[in-house]
This record gives sequence, C-alpha cells and structure tokens, in this order.
Amino acid sequence: MFVPHLAHSHTTVTITSHVEPLKNHSCVPANPPIIIHFKHPTKSLNKANPKTNCELGEMEEDIPVIDAAKIRSHFLAVLRSRRSGEVPLTVKPAKTVVDPLYQDDPPRSSEVMESCPKANVENLKELLKEENLYLYTEAGEQGRLPLLILSMKGSDQKKPAVVFLHSTNKCKEWLRPLLEAYASRGYVAIAIDSRYHGERATSKTTYRDALVSSWKSGDTMPFIFDTVWDLIKLGDYLTQREDIDPTRIGITGESLGGMHAWFAAAADTRFSVVVPIIGVQGFRWALENDKWQGRVDSIKAVFEEARIDLGKSAIDKEVVEKVWDRIAPGLASSFDSPYTIPAIAPRPLLIVNGAEDPRCPLAGLEIPQSRASKIFEEAHFPENFKLIAQPGIGHQMTPLMVKEASDWFDKFL
Repeated sequence: MFVPHLAHSHTTVTITSHVEPLKNHSCVPANPPIIIHFKHPTKSLNKANPKTNCELGEMEEDIPVIDAAKIRSHFLAVLRSRRSGEVPLTVKPAKTVVDPLYQDDPPRSSEVMESCPKANVENLKELLKEENLYLYTEAGEQGRLPLLILSMKGSDQKKPAVVFLHSTNKCKEWLRPLLEAYASRGYVAIAIDSRYHGERATSKTTYRDALVSSWKSGDTMPFIFDTVWDLIKLGDYLTQREDIDPTRIGITGESLGGMHAWFAAAADTRFSVVVPIIGVQGFRWALENDKWQGRVDSIKAVFEEARIDLGKSAIDKEVVEKVWDRIAPGLASSFDSPYTIPAIAPRPLLIVNGAEDPRCPLAGLEIPQSRASKIFEEAHFPENFKLIAQPGIGHQMTPLMVKEASDWFDKFL
C-alpha cells in the first residue's frame, strides 16, 4: 500500500505490478478493443505542389485493420525483448536534485512553461508538497527511474494526475514550472528523467553514447522505447497511490517527451488523456518522402556511426532505415503513427505541432489523422480527437501549445 509521505521516510515499498499490464486494465472499460475496417477516401500527398499537401486528394488508400489490442500486445513483446531483467517494482525515497545535469547548454529561461495557467494561491511554494522518489523498473543502473512529484498539501481526496516528459538533453527539474502550475489547480503532477537523462546520466554525452551503443550492440532501445517501459511501470505505481484517481491519469511531453507520451499511451490504456507536443510524426512517411533529415539531425551521432559501419559516404535513406530498425524495432513500420495514433482512441487525444516543423512534417500526419478521426467517429467520440498545427512555428513549444494542453486536461481529466 502506498505510504502518503514516503519521501520523508526511509521505507522501501514494493508495488504490485501487473504480469501482463497491457491486458488487465483499461481506462475506457465500456469500449471493446478498437478493430476498424477502413473503406473510405483519405488525404493523399500532392508531391508536385507541396502547398496543397494538406488538401484532400482524390486517391484512396488501402488501409489495414487497426487492432489496438494486438498492437499493444506486439509492442509489449518488443519492449520485453531487451529488458535487463525484471525485478519487483519497488519505490525508495530520494533527495532533491540541487544541480541538475543538462546534456546541452543549460537553458536560460522557461518562459513558455511559466505561461501555463495557475490557480491564484497565496504562498503557493509553501503549500506545495514535493516528493523525490526512485522507482525500480528493471535490473541494472538504468532501471532506477527518478521521479519528481508535486501536489498541494492538506487534501485527502483522490486527484487527477498528469505525467510530464522532458525533451532531449533536459531533465525532470526543467519541467518544474509546469508541475507547479498543474499542482496549484489540484492535480498531482509527476515528472521523470527519461533514459540516459538527468540523474540517469553521468556526463553530457551519456544519451548520445547510449544511442551509438544501441546501434553497435542491439541490446537496448534508448530512443523512445526503453522509457516507454518505464512509463508502463510508472502506471503500476500511480494507480496504487492513495492520492490519485487511477482512472484519471494524463500524459504529455515536449519533443522527445511528446514521443514518449504518444507511445506510452498507445501501449497502456491507463493513460486516459493524452497530449503529445511537437512529437508526433510519420517515420515511414519521412523515409519515403525524403523528409527524414530534421529528425536525424537531432541525434546525428548514431547515424554518423551507422554510415561509417555501412561504408556510406553520406547518411541516406538506407542508413536511416537501418538505424530505426536496430535501435527501435517497428518505429517506421508496425508501430508508426498510422497505427499507434489510432490505437489511442477513444481516449481524449490532442496532438499539438508547429505547422513548419522539419522534425515532425505536417504532411506526414495526414494518414494517422485521417485514420484516427474515423475511429473516433466510429466510437461516437469525435470530440475526443484534435490536431492543432500552429502556423509559422517550427520545432518549438509555444505558450499557445501550453495553454491548449492545459485546457484539454481541464476539459477531459
């Protein structure tokens, strides 16, 4: 059983973990697994005139059956395939991080996150309860998942919770303005360090080195998938806390964190409201349309290493595809957005991107958007799905995105 003030104790608590966590629960139990046959026109790309890429084309797409339960089962099998060893899910107290590690230049400002709506609470800092914990999700050094949890003191009622996920090279402490804002409004706000970041890093090259190592050895999945495993285990923990309503757990993140939120929600239905920010993209579409460069540049070291190993003079489509298949199997095929975005339905899903984002090209979302819209309509929840592409914005989170995410959680969670 959860100890409410665990962060102030020296107790180690063992948490009950589902043997098959993706099959034994659902945040929308009234709805059966989503299995939809598509026989309708969808948007197609006008390659001759990119300006019309977002207009409805005349071609029809041969769309396969989307079986969300089967996708989740397959994805869990892939996640299990590279685990270092399963351990009892335990939680231990940790200390506040005074000097967090950033793997790029330390951020100067968090003005965008500071714009998040807050409740008008006097002496908010004094009224916040802070917990620093370690959750053990598997054997080995990376199996220790650091948590930062903020909530308001003095309430015994179960509250909704939101999990926040940071972008590449940052850490959970960077997200504190968002945690404080949501906590002030009655949420339990949780941030984690993703794999090879924050307390799980030892230098400014830890994440880069892990990506290269994964390409070389193929025994880990540091890009997205290993952190998704942690988030499934986090779901085990959060649903057993006495201060959290287990049916009201949301998840969001920025960039890499947006990808973590997207794939965790596709894998685990306990995340009942989902808002990936500048994270959703079409990996296969990018390969087929020569638009992979923006994403590749964000983690270029692993692709350069693969280029050398493959005897190439430059990074090309073949190099990119082989890297994805090696470090995140299925990322550009069976787990890509045309399959895993519809698998989130009918849970409320808001996708927020920049219309000019080179890492998440908007045209690459036409098929997943079309498929998801159809599934939400078939499930009689069309209002539960929305995609916002902010005009003139590239790969950056904006105050508008923060506000839209906040409003979405307030509406549905």
